[in-house]
Amino acid sequence: MAANPNEPLAWLNGQFISWSQAKLPVSDMGLVHGASVTEMTRSFQQRWFRLDDHLRRLETSLKAVGWQIPYTLPELSVISERLRAHNAPLLPAGHELGLIQFVTAGQNLTYFGAARREECRRPTVCCHTFPLPCELWAEKYSTGQHLMIPSIRQIPIECLSTGMKHRSRLHWILADAQARERDPQATAILLDNKGDLTETSAGNFFLVKEGTIFTPRPKNILSGISRYVVFLLAEDLGIPIVVTDLHPSELRQASESFTSSTPYCLLPVTKFEGKPVGNGEPGPIYRRLLEAWGKLVGCQIEQEMCRIAGERQVNT
Repeated sequence: MAANPNEPLAWLNGQFISWSQAKLPVSDMGLVHGASVTEMTRSFQQRWFRLDDHLRRLETSLKAVGWQIPYTLPELSVISERLRAHNAPLLPAGHELGLIQFVTAGQNLTYFGAARREECRRPTVCCHTFPLPCELWAEKYSTGQHLMIPSIRQIPIECLSTGMKHRSRLHWILADAQARERDPQATAILLDNKGDLTETSAGNFFLVKEGTIFTPRPKNILSGISRYVVFLLAEDLGIPIVVTDLHPSELRQASESFTSSTPYCLLPVTKFEGKPVGNGEPGPIYRRLLEAWGKLVGCQIEQEMCRIAGERQVNT
């Protein structure tokens, strides 16, 4: 079926198709077992930000699960650029895109039987975009996030490597549901089996004490691309960063805290376990980092996210 030129494009298993045609069969292992690795990139001024870094991490994830796909990183980059070139002009002026690449383990052999074993082992590969829903984060640049510790713990590295980004997310859904039972505005931050802080469902975690940034060791967290940008910006600004194990008591004593993630870049943490972090407002180091990030991408991030959020809400 030919793609509709007035609809966003997607790319599925080697073909460009209309976004509405990009569907997986119920037999796909991404649905049957959640067997999928993924990446998300976002645009600034409708240009992909650090796409190569995300593609390299996708390659790392594929190596970790042992799946081979018949596409190189340069080919996936070209596909991603074609999606941007077609889909960005369909957005309202000045709005931004999110880009997803995901790979699943193929089809569930149980549904088809031994005769289709090799066909079922062929991974599903998809790239698609979506309008960045800035309204999900815009208010939190000023009000901050509330973090709660649920009873659910981080999956140990012995079970799933933290070096890969995957879509096995049920434990995060349950963890965030637990957090919201105590505070409807809260997000879960998981502890590892030693009782140290790790990450949230959507972001890497940082706290600040006496002008120094502290962040968990990579052994129990995803080494985020946005986390890496924080390291680069902090070095440029002369702000020291310490990578170490962090007990919850250290967040209670912190002067400020924030998280990093691809869609929103940085968001402050203003409440932990129902009590204010620092003075309960976004802190100065968070503000310095967000300003520096904005200079890196050529815009004022908070203002742009709030502008797009407002325009999207008016049009809904």
